[in-house]
Amino acid sequence: QVQLVESGGGLVQAGGSLRLSCVASGRTFSNYAMGWFRQAPGKEREFVAQISGSGGITSYADSVKGRFAISRDNAKNTVYLQMLKLKPEDTAVYYCATDLRGRNSRTVGYWGRGTQVTVSS
Repeated sequence: QVQLVESGGGLVQAGGSLRLSCVASGRTFSNYAMGWFRQAPGKEREFVAQISGSGGITSYADSVKGRFAISRDNAKNTVYLQMLKLKPEDTAVYYCATDLRGRNSRTVGYWGRGTQVTVSS
């Protein structure tokens, strides 16, 4: 059974940084793309970033491009999201995901439980 466990969220001031981690288990990690999504209160869950199984291909939502970086360590079954220059509008619960179908949150196969990121102004 696939399990995804996120960590690294917290409270940070605007302009600060955080690094989220997600440890995956249950299957061969390097065979699958991984992604990060987020959901703010009262809003739909939205795509943030994704990375291919090898790590060679990444893509980002326009709202985070140039500030966030997704990476993975296949030896550790872990995917990361480095977040820089955080803004109050980045406040959300961040979810790790796999079995992706593009950027559509409704077709994600597996989700983690999420980690809260709060950016104060």
